[in-house]
Amino acid sequence: MNSTLAPILPGSTIGMVGGGQLGRMFAIAAAKLGYRVGVFCGSSDEPAADVATFTVCGPLEDHSAIEIFADRCDVITLEFENIPAETIAACGRHAPTFPDASVLATAQDRLLEKSTLRDAGLPVTPFMPVANAEQACEAAKKFGWPIIVKTQRSGYDGKGQHRLSNADEAEAVDWQGGGDWIAEAMIHFEREVSVVVARRADGESTTFPVFENDHRNHILDLTTLPANITPETENRAREIAIEATRCLDVVGLLCVEMFIQNIDGEQKIYINEVAPRPHNSGHVTIEACHTSQFEQHVRAICGLPLGNTDLIAPAAGMINLLGDLWGENGAPPNWQAALAVDGVSLHLYGKHAARPGRKMGHMSAVGDSLDDVTERLHRARNALRQ
Repeated sequence: MNSTLAPILPGSTIGMVGGGQLGRMFAIAAAKLGYRVGVFCGSSDEPAADVATFTVCGPLEDHSAIEIFADRCDVITLEFENIPAETIAACGRHAPTFPDASVLATAQDRLLEKSTLRDAGLPVTPFMPVANAEQACEAAKKFGWPIIVKTQRSGYDGKGQHRLSNADEAEAVDWQGGGDWIAEAMIHFEREVSVVVARRADGESTTFPVFENDHRNHILDLTTLPANITPETENRAREIAIEATRCLDVVGLLCVEMFIQNIDGEQKIYINEVAPRPHNSGHVTIEACHTSQFEQHVRAICGLPLGNTDLIAPAAGMINLLGDLWGENGAPPNWQAALAVDGVSLHLYGKHAARPGRKMGHMSAVGDSLDDVTERLHRARNALRQ
């Protein structure tokens, strides 16, 4: 960790590797602070390219394109952990790059990630590497059926994973088609939460309030805060997330997804997985907190003072908008009806093709109670179909 870097001040150029919605919202936040943002991505019609100061297009493994991009940047970051670690290492030869390529190498390998966190004394879900049905059954003897098997690399939003309840289901997995695998114990959790941590190069860090997450078909559907957990669990979740960030030596943002299990009235925490970048659940902070996760990302990598992460209202929520809401032939939803719901903010990501399950945007709201916030969000999303 390099703690001697001078602050990178507004007016400088930040490079963003990746052109999706996370890069788009980051670029908007950076521009508000007076930074220029260059994006390195596959094509000029990606969401972040619409709002960037400049865009360099090419395969992320193209070293000539990396040099053209990185030479124009004062600091470089990323929006997605599946970017090749070699690309980030190459960027780092031209400008300070956060998170470091070593962080990506860990986050891209579930076995390495979980082993690193476990060896640091952090509470991860029980796991073991597996390569075939026989080894999956051995894992089930240790953890009990059902188990979750995941590819060690790639996969998100439920892709690359299976819930296995017996030996026949284990035999049905295409073990040769997914590379290396990891088996995890099935945690019967009360709720799923996430914590976003921001950390500077000098080690200063801060967390956002704990987000509570509801999923539908393995894709985040609704995030609310404050999470329905005890103050003691809230504090412990934040401590665990900060320690995970320190353990991995992340500079920038780290989202730590956790399961909360209730055992005899006591809430127990397990880390599910981590992501060294802004997170879908953190989108709610744009309206809900004094500082959004995207502005905090800018502050962290540029060495600026970290912002206030407190809620601006007693309750807040965010609901995802998937491509399923678009009609035949891409007919748009009824935006007017949704925006007629008082206090609902709409964020669209500029994606040109709507497909079922594809994240196209989100809506958020703040209010005096979670019941009020979630009612308005669901009413607004239902209105999109009118």
